[in-house]
Amino acid sequence: MNRRESVYFVLTVALILGVGMLQSWNVALAIVNFALISAIMALGLNIQWGYGGLFNAGVMGFTAVGGLAAVLISMPPVVDAWNAGGSGVIFAITLILLAGTMANLVWRRFPHSAGRTIAISIVLVIGFVLYRRLFDSSVQAIEGVDPSISGYLGGLGLPILLSWPVGGLLAAGVAVIIGKIALGLRSDYLAIATLAIAEVVVAVLKHEDWLSRGVKNVVGLPRPVPFEVNLQKSARFQEFAYAVGVDLVEASSIVVKLCYTGLLVCVLAMLFVLCETALNSPWGRMMRAIRDNERAAAAMGKNIKARHLQIFVLGSAVCGIAGAIVTTLDGQFTPGSYQPLRFTFLIWIMVILGGSGNNFGAILGGVVVWFFWIQVEPMSLAIADLLASQLDEHSPLRIHLNSSAAHLRFLLMGIFLLLVMRFRPKGLIPER
Repeated sequence: MNRRESVYFVLTVALILGVGMLQSWNVALAIVNFALISAIMALGLNIQWGYGGLFNAGVMGFTAVGGLAAVLISMPPVVDAWNAGGSGVIFAITLILLAGTMANLVWRRFPHSAGRTIAISIVLVIGFVLYRRLFDSSVQAIEGVDPSISGYLGGLGLPILLSWPVGGLLAAGVAVIIGKIALGLRSDYLAIATLAIAEVVVAVLKHEDWLSRGVKNVVGLPRPVPFEVNLQKSARFQEFAYAVGVDLVEASSIVVKLCYTGLLVCVLAMLFVLCETALNSPWGRMMRAIRDNERAAAAMGKNIKARHLQIFVLGSAVCGIAGAIVTTLDGQFTPGSYQPLRFTFLIWIMVILGGSGNNFGAILGGVVVWFFWIQVEPMSLAIADLLASQLDEHSPLRIHLNSSAAHLRFLLMGIFLLLVMRFRPKGLIPER
């Protein structure tokens, strides 16, 4: 980084320290933790767009799949649900996969003919009918097991930190399927397809109660750090809080957030090192060559479609890791909270403002955009109070300004985006 780029990071740290001193350190640390998660998501999208030029508008879907991993890994299994229909669901899924495999073998082994088409149709129809009959009855039995509390299969009961890499693997697996379908499309059609598929993924998570409890949400996920209430009960921690002169509740919350910060910094550092190593390797130069001129790269013997799939899977895996981390910090899995604005378009703004193709830029964009996304509302309230300070307390205009302050977030974020695009069109830290 040069001097100007270093100044950006210093100013960002100063803004966060200002929040800690003027508001509270709890708020500042909460911003830091989610800013670090946003930086991880931005790194994943930067791999796809900055390295390979792939317009993925479905970041939300891969984030949701990563969040599901936290449930599948860390929650204890619901024994009654497994006894009621767990084996039936597994057998039904195996059956439909077997039908698909058989249809694929018929398609590959036999020449094109009407007989081949009929055989494939028969295999798929029979497999689907048997699958639905067994699957529906098993799901109904699972969701009928104490639905107010469980009504789903649960997970494996393993440490939740294990769900972070598993979230990346699940997202990568979904990316392979999506990539096989959508990567042959032109960039604008690819964006439409990935956005639509992401909506499908979230819709499945909302409605398949047997898997994720749907809109009932999964709460009470284990944590990789201590609970605040346990710290508050510790005599040693009580002595520590008293010695530093901080309220016990506030001190416990700060310590827990600091523990999360340490974990997130380690994850971000490891991903950054891997991304930088890949970017500066011959593989990274090849990906940028494909991005800049696919025809020239193809003429040099590069398999464009295979490399696009590779970069798509890698970026999606990073987004899946971030999704598992989000669910871990929230302590619950809420499929209804996955919205394109938060988990797709805001991440795109982070990459664009930070500087696509530059990993430092992706991290800076993730932190800066998230900071302003959270702090613009308090700023808007302050501006509204200033504008209405000379008005009567019951003035309709003053009431309107105060009630509309929250919506100023979008106006101020738009102005911030326009200013950066006007004076730094390649981002705060452009690609070298």
